[in-house]
Amino acid sequence: METTSRAVAQTPAAEGGQQVPSARRTVDGYLEAPFPWYGLDEAFTGPRWLMQVGTAADGAVEHGSIGHGDEPSVRHETAGENRGRFAVVVTVAANPVRRSADGTGLLEATSVSSAAWLAGVGLLSFTWPGQMDHSLRDDWLDQQTETAWVLADDLAGPDWSTLSLPVDGVPTPFHYRESEFGWVLAGSTPEGGHVGAYGRGMSAYGLGFAMIKDIETYA
Repeated sequence: METTSRAVAQTPAAEGGQQVPSARRTVDGYLEAPFPWYGLDEAFTGPRWLMQVGTAADGAVEHGSIGHGDEPSVRHETAGENRGRFAVVVTVAANPVRRSADGTGLLEATSVSSAAWLAGVGLLSFTWPGQMDHSLRDDWLDQQTETAWVLADDLAGPDWSTLSLPVDGVPTPFHYRESEFGWVLAGSTPEGGHVGAYGRGMSAYGLGFAMIKDIETYA
């Protein structure tokens, strides 16, 4: 899953921080998923919007994101800038270790760490320093992406704390961390799937998650 996820997670923003229309706003991929999607529960009454799905080499949908609040843009290093309030929920399928589509290797099982990494990289997609020289931006993003991977692989480490939030009304433990860019959290659903989330401007402590009954209402 690592290779596919890295490619998908870095696609939300194009050069200059403009959104890529073809990467979002279509419900087709979400409808192909063999697992339920999660978003914030009904306590959140603001805007909700589709982002993108991530697929395996054989085209199977493995994860995807749902946005809530202000649609984020890449952060620029401007004092006092209003960076918006948003939270993005990432749903990750519960997949065991399995053979690749061509039968030549094994694909890693998904886990809470998968959700934590996708959420961490998703946050970076909207937070790289806008005043950074273009020649340095890719290096910065590669470095921060690797850091997000290391952190997600060590959920028991000191960079994470534990936060209990409701999932379909059931108190559920999440791994939670904050950074200068925003916050990231990850946990599992009662059905065995995994949920990650990231955001800024909205407190993670008051959030709740719920299964989306009809994803087509988000289109």
